[in-house]
Amino acid sequence: MLQVTFIRENKEEVIKRLAKRNMDAKDLVEVVIALDEKRRTTQAELDNILAESNKLSKDIGALMKSGEKAKAEILKEKTTQFKGQTEELKETLSTVTEELQVELYKLPNLPAEIVPFGKTPEENENIFEEGEVPVLFEGALPHWDLIKKYDIVDFELGTKITAPGFPVYKGKGAKLQRALISYFLDKNIDAGYQEFQVPHLVNEASAYGTGQLPDKDGQMYHDAKDNLYLIPTAEVPVTNLFRDVLVNENELPILCTGYTPCFRREAGSWGAHVRGLNRLHQFDKVEIVRIEHPDKSYEALEGMVEHVKGILKELKLPYRVLRLCGGDMGFASALTYDFEVFSTAQDRWLEISSVSNFETFQSNRLKLRFKDKEGKNQLAHTLNGSSLALPRVLAGILENYQTPEGIVIPEVLRKYTGFDIIN
Repeated sequence: MLQVTFIRENKEEVIKRLAKRNMDAKDLVEVVIALDEKRRTTQAELDNILAESNKLSKDIGALMKSGEKAKAEILKEKTTQFKGQTEELKETLSTVTEELQVELYKLPNLPAEIVPFGKTPEENENIFEEGEVPVLFEGALPHWDLIKKYDIVDFELGTKITAPGFPVYKGKGAKLQRALISYFLDKNIDAGYQEFQVPHLVNEASAYGTGQLPDKDGQMYHDAKDNLYLIPTAEVPVTNLFRDVLVNENELPILCTGYTPCFRREAGSWGAHVRGLNRLHQFDKVEIVRIEHPDKSYEALEGMVEHVKGILKELKLPYRVLRLCGGDMGFASALTYDFEVFSTAQDRWLEISSVSNFETFQSNRLKLRFKDKEGKNQLAHTLNGSSLALPRVLAGILENYQTPEGIVIPEVLRKYTGFDIIN
C-alpha cells in the first residue's frame, strides 16, 4: 500500500509513475487526497473538541471545589454538547478512514525508475541468457507424453480424486519432485536463509498484508465458513511472520525460505500453453523472502537474482532473465525479474521464477518496521523470489534431459533421488 503522505506530497509523480503500468490514476489519486484531507480535518476538529472538553472538566472540578456549583452546572451543559459532537466526529472519522483504506488498496505499487514501459510480456527486457539448448534426438517428446510413457505423473487420477489441474506424482516422478524440493531448500539454507514450515491457509489480514487482497480475490481458493484462504505462494505466510513487528536495525537483513504447496484458481483451459505441467491449480514451490534496510534492498535483489542463476546453472538448464515491463508486473512489485527455462521439446520459454522488490508497499500494509540508529521507526523493504517453482522446472528436466534410453537425472540431484535415470 502506498503511503498517503507520499501521495499527497508527490501527486504528479505518483500519477506519472503509475502511467508506466498503463494506468490512468489521476481520478483515484484525487479521491485519495480528498478523503485524506477530510480525515485530517475531522481528526483536527475532534482533537480540538477533546482538548476543550478536558479543559472544561478541569474547570468544573475547580468550581465544584470552590463551592460555585451553579457555574459548574452551566459548564456541564457544554460538556454534554461536546460529548454529542465527539461521538459524531468519531463516527465520521471511522467512516472516512475506512473509505480511504479501501481506495488506497486499489492503487498498485509505483514501478522503479529502471522498469521499462510496455503493455505485454513481449515488451519485457531480456537482460541475461545462459546455457546451451540441447539438440534432441528424432522422436523426442513433450513432457506430457513423457510422463505417460514412464508413468510418473497421472492427471487422470488427480481429476478423479479432485479436479483437473491437480496432478498425482508417482514412483520416480514423486521422488524427483521431493529431490528438487530438498535440493532447493538446501541451496537456500547454504546461502544463509532460515527454513520455516508455515500454514497453508492464511487469514484475511495476511492476504491483505502481502497484497493478494483485494487484487487477486477471485484467483484465491477461499473457505467462506472460516474466512481462510489457501495460499497462492509461501510468500504470504512467510512474510506475514513479521506483520506488526518492530525489529532493530542490527537485525537486518532477515532471510527466510520455505517449501509449500501453492493453490491458484487461474489455471485456465486445456491447450498448448497450459497443457501438462505448464499450468496447474496446485503445485509445489520453494520461496525465499528477505526483510531489508531500504538502503540495501536493491543490492539484495541483485543477490537474489544471482542466487537463482546459480541453481539453474547447477541444473544445467538453458535459461534467461527478463526485466518485466510496467504492464506485466505484479500489483505489489516495484521491480521484478522473471526467470524462464527453455523447453526444447515445446520450443518455448517457460517461466519458473519471479524475483521482486516490493520496497515499502507490503511493509506499510504489514506495519513491519525497524528502529534506526537514531531511534526512529522506519518501514522496512520486503523482497521475495521463487527458488524455485517446481512444475516447469520438472517439465524442463524431463524434456531437455530425455534420451532414447530414458530421462537422465541432473547430476546435482542424484544424491537426493538415489537413481540416475527414469526408464
